[in-house]
Amino acid sequence: MARPLRIEFPGAVYHVTSRGNARSAIFEDDDDRHIFLNVLGQVVKRFNWLCHAYCLMDNHYHLLIETQDSNLSAGMRHLNGVYTQAYNRKHGKDGHVFKGRFKSVLVEKESHLIELCRYVVLNTVRAGIVEQPEQYRWSSYLPTIGKADVPAFLCTDWLLANFSSSLSESRRLYRRFVKEGMAASVSPWAKLAGQIILGTEEFIQNAKEMIGGRETIREIPRQQRHVGRPAAAEIFLLEAVADKQERNRLIRHAYGTYGYTLTEIAQALGVHYTTISKVINCGKK
Repeated sequence: MARPLRIEFPGAVYHVTSRGNARSAIFEDDDDRHIFLNVLGQVVKRFNWLCHAYCLMDNHYHLLIETQDSNLSAGMRHLNGVYTQAYNRKHGKDGHVFKGRFKSVLVEKESHLIELCRYVVLNTVRAGIVEQPEQYRWSSYLPTIGKADVPAFLCTDWLLANFSSSLSESRRLYRRFVKEGMAASVSPWAKLAGQIILGTEEFIQNAKEMIGGRETIREIPRQQRHVGRPAAAEIFLLEAVADKQERNRLIRHAYGTYGYTLTEIAQALGVHYTTISKVINCGKK
């Protein structure tokens, strides 16, 4: 079974999602949502987290979590585990509520967290559940703009401080920022590196150094093991590939060092994948 790569350190920020097993609902009614938020509050307090935004959908949820200690995995096990017990007990069920392991993306706070706070609360608009984010009760949008009580676990100070030092003005500007996001055509995930990191080039390279040898662990998805790798097309643009020996060296480099598949390399060079296979196999002799 694939094992997602986790990069954990004090002060790390993550976009976290977890989906229902077999696409099933994880919230059957509002009482379930209340239970989940209560458990989330306990986890935030116990594991010393900051929660910057959340959105509860029918069969999954989104969280933006800042871990002041290196404990994302431990906290998520507790969150999903305790909620699963409560859900099964309430509905008389047994077994898994969530599908496999949770998914997380390491986020550079300074460059991308504000945008993701907007992205998270607009999930219901994109899904067609509501037309305006203020029409949905189960996200952090209403508490952040002052239209609902702020849960004890929700941290709105950092987000609002980015807009103004005045609370009323910062809420007004935040509302405008979210409204502008409804017309955005570019996904914040367009620059996602290796499925797990969102940030500047410097941030990605620093995160890559933290991986520390886990590139060889086969249970971790290939794209995550080789986070920060150059695009396949870039590898063959770095040097002239007219010389066949040089081309073959670059092919083996792309395959062995960066984990590109035969098909991906073939597409970058515009040749058949069997040609790439022959180069790789000859290099092993």
